[in-house]
Amino acid sequence: MKFHINTYCLVLLLTVTLGSCKKYLDVTNPTTSAQDTVFSRLSYTNSAIIGVYAMLIGDNAYGNRISSLFPQTADDFKTSGSYSASDRRGISMYAAAATNTDLINPFIQLYKGIERANICIKYIPLSKLYSNGSDAEKATMRKYYGEALTLRAQFYYELVRNWGDLPFPTVPAADLADPYLPRTDQDSIYSKLIDDLKTAEDFVPWRTETTDQGARLTKGAVKGLRARIALARGGYAVRRASSKYGAQAMARNADYLTYYKIAKDECWDLMQHREQHTLNPVYENLFLTENTGKRYDDAHELMFEIGAFGGNANTDSKLGYYNGLRVNSGATVYGGGGGGILGIATYFYEFDSIGDCRRDVTLNAFEIDANGNKILNALNNMTDGKFRRPWTGINGTSQNLGVNWPVLRFADVLLMYAEADNEINGAPSADAIAALREVQNRAFVGHLDRLPVIPTDKAGFFNALVEERLLEFGGEGVRKYDLIRWNLINSKFIETRAKLTQLQAGTGRYANVPNVVYTIANAYSPFNPSVAETNNLNLYGGVPASVFYSPSVASTPSGYTSKAWRSSISAEYITGNSSGFATYFTPNHSEVFPTPSDVVNQNYRIQQDYGY
Repeated sequence: MKFHINTYCLVLLLTVTLGSCKKYLDVTNPTTSAQDTVFSRLSYTNSAIIGVYAMLIGDNAYGNRISSLFPQTADDFKTSGSYSASDRRGISMYAAAATNTDLINPFIQLYKGIERANICIKYIPLSKLYSNGSDAEKATMRKYYGEALTLRAQFYYELVRNWGDLPFPTVPAADLADPYLPRTDQDSIYSKLIDDLKTAEDFVPWRTETTDQGARLTKGAVKGLRARIALARGGYAVRRASSKYGAQAMARNADYLTYYKIAKDECWDLMQHREQHTLNPVYENLFLTENTGKRYDDAHELMFEIGAFGGNANTDSKLGYYNGLRVNSGATVYGGGGGGILGIATYFYEFDSIGDCRRDVTLNAFEIDANGNKILNALNNMTDGKFRRPWTGINGTSQNLGVNWPVLRFADVLLMYAEADNEINGAPSADAIAALREVQNRAFVGHLDRLPVIPTDKAGFFNALVEERLLEFGGEGVRKYDLIRWNLINSKFIETRAKLTQLQAGTGRYANVPNVVYTIANAYSPFNPSVAETNNLNLYGGVPASVFYSPSVASTPSGYTSKAWRSSISAEYITGNSSGFATYFTPNHSEVFPTPSDVVNQNYRIQQDYGY
């Protein structure tokens, strides 16, 4: 959702009125008369709501840290580089220090967004326009109120899934009798958010009922977010030691099916409104839309996206520069960047070698050299492919590329429905099977003969969904949180290390994976479909579907460059202390981050918890 610059300038002027916080819950509070002025006009109220949206973007939100750092590591991607407790590598290896600035700054910005939302949520219903305006004015004010509730829910959802139980202010800081709030149980927070989103979905219009299409939250996004939070409420989470749960451990509540039912119902309703949102027939077009600013999504599969603009750290994103396709800084036609996030080597081999178009969209098998040509990556050095500087058209040295972050897609609605249906019924219904198959049919377009068989028993269908979500949402910040709510993250880490060990040894399913691959740089066409662009890599021995699955020749052919493939997988890569795969993860503990030290120091009712 991109905002016009002139509108954002007004938001900056209103920031004094809306309050700001340099520290956790340290807010400069507005006067009541100032609030009455702000919420007495539609235009001012609209600007106040945009001020809430503004907290979604920038380096400390979904422009970089929350989107690119917080979701690492899962069995799809991890952060590049060597371990340090004080930066992003500490997050990726599950041993971040409580003083890590990559944690505290997003934490502060999320609460800043909550404070702005709380002001709107309090004062909009008190406005004369809300209760006594014209029908159009009342409908618009209710829309703004619904947006504020939804944005607050998104901020809290992000906080809770990363930190667990936290202070939960639902009124402006000025109204707090005591600013030193204790932790609130995450279930209570989620339950409140679910209730709020039920209210919001009645106030926020469908996409086709508003002129704000593509820029603001609509009913479909609210319902989809409500389904997502309901599954989190019904899922597993690490619970602090208490009389209710006993010792600290991953657990879920006995009433979890109540929340699966909410998710199922919301997703089913969305599935009956395909005129609002449905699957884009071309998977890659979703990410071209996010990177180029052009709309390749007439199906409106992108239900909730966070816009980036302005070329600065506060309103733009570093997507495609920090992460994404690696581009040599000498490639002046594009400008340098990419490489901050790397695919787990085994992830490449989770995809069907021929039929699944998602592999070559999700993983960059190649990088761009100083001459602007593409050349094969080593197997341990592939990058996330859904974000690519050459797609943006911005060259030079800029780190801000105006790339949007996808929060919610209709594919997720289909798969959430299938998951909830299976869990509630004890086996998948025909509708659940059809929902899963719809996602797979798009992935295997042109190769439907290679579609996997869909199991019809509960366990088998669930396992198929676990795999499908890995393939569908790689690099979109979804996988880690799926694994946590399923209580599968530790077992998947163990399973992935076992696969990496097999890959290193060339045994089992990896018996024919080559030790090295030989390549020559060749021309790169950014807007050529990714499958075609990968297939025409200049590789010795033929096309990727053959080369990546056949033992390598004994010596480097004349004119070719050797790229480490299976030989790139070392013991350090698997279990090392410097760059190993989730080396420091401890179950029943590492599923959440440490509470930032600044928060603990400022609030005497908050102690470091969860074993940190």
